[in-house]
Amino acid sequence: MIAVPEGTTVVVGLGVSGRAICRHLARLGVPFAIADTRAEPPGLDEVKRAYPDVAIYCGPLTALDLSQVEEVVVSPGVDPRAPGLGALADEINPHTGEPRVVGEMALFVRAAKAPIAAITGSNAKSTVTTLLGEMALASGVNAAVGGNLGTPALDLLAQMPDATLYILELSSFQLETTPILGAKCAAFLNLCEDHLDRHGDMATYRAAKQRVFIAAEHAVVNGDDPHTWPDVSHRVGHVTPFTRHAPEKDSPDDNTWGLGESDGEPCLLHGATPWLPVRELGMAGQHNQLNALTALAMGQVLGFEHKAMCDVLRRFKGLKHRSEVVATVEGVRWVNDSKGTNVGATLAAIEGIGPTLSGKLILLAGGDGKGADFTPLAAPLAAHARQALLFGRDALRLDAALKAYVETHHYADLTQAMEAAAQLAMPGDCVLLSPACASLDQFPNYQRRGDVFCHWVAEHALSVKERS
Repeated sequence: MIAVPEGTTVVVGLGVSGRAICRHLARLGVPFAIADTRAEPPGLDEVKRAYPDVAIYCGPLTALDLSQVEEVVVSPGVDPRAPGLGALADEINPHTGEPRVVGEMALFVRAAKAPIAAITGSNAKSTVTTLLGEMALASGVNAAVGGNLGTPALDLLAQMPDATLYILELSSFQLETTPILGAKCAAFLNLCEDHLDRHGDMATYRAAKQRVFIAAEHAVVNGDDPHTWPDVSHRVGHVTPFTRHAPEKDSPDDNTWGLGESDGEPCLLHGATPWLPVRELGMAGQHNQLNALTALAMGQVLGFEHKAMCDVLRRFKGLKHRSEVVATVEGVRWVNDSKGTNVGATLAAIEGIGPTLSGKLILLAGGDGKGADFTPLAAPLAAHARQALLFGRDALRLDAALKAYVETHHYADLTQAMEAAAQLAMPGDCVLLSPACASLDQFPNYQRRGDVFCHWVAEHALSVKERS
């Protein structure tokens, strides 16, 4: 067994976050070593050049004696109870008062000098985080935006040392290794099955997400999903819900953000006060209306300007690969929701887009379902879909869950499914790529899957134009 020197901080994992951890420790002058369970992790030579005097251990963590190290900082992709770490996970570091196994956000909280706005949830984190960042910019706030989205949180400390606010998307993996976050405003958007291969069950997954509320001043929660409300033990002082329903008209002091009517048209409301007509939103679908409400709720807590926030909502068209309208060809809308990698995300896309159509949905779904239950998709597809065209590793599992409710067909890959969709679709329909699955069975990531969709649609649109 290899003994790691006493007092060393060990960074486990050489992914994007792991490298950010190394940069942060190097800036602080903290002695560290690096470990990765892979024999040859990507970018190893680059790391060796950057830190020629740092010891790097590649292979099983069980080969290391970590008993004398200062602390272990794991990347989000590393289970803090992985073999070799489990015994340390329950130990307390006498110098920090925190567990000896922590994640990048523990280091961030120690170093950050500005308030934190944190966003977590199974879906829509990136959209809300980006929206809130745009609202901060429009309001003249010097906010640094990143975390699980874009720039790692620790790199933000160096890139924007004068930031007056940090807006961070945080995953369950990041939160489970964060002893205390202390956010000025923390939002928990929704909860559905995801990452159970890591967390084991929904209770453990939810508990990781709930850590976003530890020592938070203000919570923004989903009024339609009680699982997103902070547990009593977190003792959050102020809670603001958002909901797909209208706030109580007879409660002028109601702090709820909801969807209702003002002067006879659908509107985003704060209590009884109208903020913005739905028709003025740059994003389509009810799920994006809820995202807008969440960003408004957080922005108000953070002191952003009313007009600036509404202006952002008017011009923001959404994120790439997230309910992205790619083209309308012969009256058929093609929507790229490749980031819909779990059932909850696909459910939101179906329920957000389906009711807006004069025709029907044609769903493209499939990939690696990560053991999820697909049956929640059945009822909304029965209401809104013409067919479900299935592909990839779990096409047969999807078929078994859906075929009693909607006509299904399966194909070898996404391209074949798209070709079939083009033949099937009618004016007023929407072909929706929202796979409800991870992409790694056939693509390197969901972005590549979405790019293949977008490229095919562009070629299809050009072919139709040339024929006409």
